[in-house]
Amino acid sequence: MTNELQVRTEAKSLFLERNFEAPRQLVFDAYTNCEHLKHWWGPEGWPLTFCEMDFRPGGKWRFCMSEEDGEGESWGVATYEEIVAPERIVYRDQFTDKDGTPNEEMPTQHVTVSLTETEGGTKLHVRTDYASEEDLQQILEMGVVEGVTSTWNQLAELLAKLSA
Repeated sequence: MTNELQVRTEAKSLFLERNFEAPRQLVFDAYTNCEHLKHWWGPEGWPLTFCEMDFRPGGKWRFCMSEEDGEGESWGVATYEEIVAPERIVYRDQFTDKDGTPNEEMPTQHVTVSLTETEGGTKLHVRTDYASEEDLQQILEMGVVEGVTSTWNQLAELLAKLSA
């Protein structure tokens, strides 16, 4: 079982996949609990500094990642559309300002998180759909693949601690 990030693009969609050596329910819990998210969400050097979650269809997750040096921050809001515990979470994700106003210069992302039990762990598959190929390209140029690699490495570390 490979634990490296697998990346594929197709038209205006980004597909990310990785195996984790942890039970599916634990990976699902890591995605759905602010206390867990604070330990892994965001690339290294950009920790999650604000997390407020109403985890239900129609509920919202507001969050902020802040540079450790205090220079910058990135706010966002996810609106949950579908939750099938512990196998799928579907949400619409937008960049916002601190007050929750959407940043119209940044693409909206429609995200489907799928968790599949495997022998020895869980396969995490994330499909992100954009309104256009240009929107996907903008996100790729921002370094989303490097960011997810770093973020999911931190998730693997947290899952190892929680499984011990």
